[in-house]
Amino acid sequence: MSKADLPQIVSAEAVEKINVWISKFPDNRKRAAIIPALTIAQDELGYLAKETMNAVADYLEVPHIAAYEVATFYSMFALEPRGRHVVSLCTNVSCMLAGSEELKQWFKDELGIAPGETTKDGRITLKEVECLAACGGAPMLEVGKQYHENLSVEKLAHLITELS
Repeated sequence: MSKADLPQIVSAEAVEKINVWISKFPDNRKRAAIIPALTIAQDELGYLAKETMNAVADYLEVPHIAAYEVATFYSMFALEPRGRHVVSLCTNVSCMLAGSEELKQWFKDELGIAPGETTKDGRITLKEVECLAACGGAPMLEVGKQYHENLSVEKLAHLITELS
């Protein structure tokens, strides 16, 4: 791969957004733009295939392993295709004590999925996360960068039904 491969994988608009991030750092510090660059690519493509991570690394002139390290460390990155809606269910202490286990069980009973799985129709992917920093609204989850707090099984069922 080469630096020229990224524009063949993502749109010109995505490349321009990545260039804005690169411009915020000294020329010898392009690596600092790796999180936003991977985020931009994922937002456009839905997930980060190995080819995409390699192209981002080449574009930033860093070793491929640098992209892999970031993409596998942070839970916001997906390395496989996901459903149209990614539901990030917090199961940390506050949420667990407030009922997140019952919410997780609802996904299994009603949708037939456990954390890390996607419904057969490709509509919902359930992701278990450690903390979304909303302990005061436990139990909670995030869908499409929007928080839903103080959930009950009934509120969860309604929310999932509303997702198209």
